[in-house]
Amino acid sequence: MVREIKCDINDKEVTLLADLRLSLAEMLRQNGYFGVKIGCGVGECGACTVLVDGLPVDSCLYLAIWAQGKNIRTVEGEAREGRLSPVQQAYVEEGAVQCGFCTPGFIMTSTAFVEKHQGRACTREEIRQGHSGNLCRCTGYENIIRAVERCQKEDLDKETGPDQE
Repeated sequence: MVREIKCDINDKEVTLLADLRLSLAEMLRQNGYFGVKIGCGVGECGACTVLVDGLPVDSCLYLAIWAQGKNIRTVEGEAREGRLSPVQQAYVEEGAVQCGFCTPGFIMTSTAFVEKHQGRACTREEIRQGHSGNLCRCTGYENIIRAVERCQKEDLDKETGPDQE
């Protein structure tokens, strides 16, 4: 059975058709959001992570029909006006990208983490735990942790200003 799903994807109101059995990841990919990767398909790897109403979700486990009325963010929507988001830029500057398959999911998890903890620097252990739902077979995660630390430092620097440190 096919249903019409109305939601916002990357700040654009859309109406999509989806079979009731379809996952959000499948629906997104069928509609051109190829940054959403389907890795394990069972919610273990995090490659399919998107933000639903600001929260990271394994879109391979989230039914497309549940997206009705929700705000969905994918990696494609993070860059604005030709500029990478702060998290994307930090990933580039810290070399936090290896083969790239898991990177979109990591970026979305990092984005949610940075937004949730805005205004405070988290410990490395908190960053690790905040990313525990994402797996990468290419890296030791060190550069990803540094990218998140960079985002938090830049965020704090904006709040305090250079003279108030």
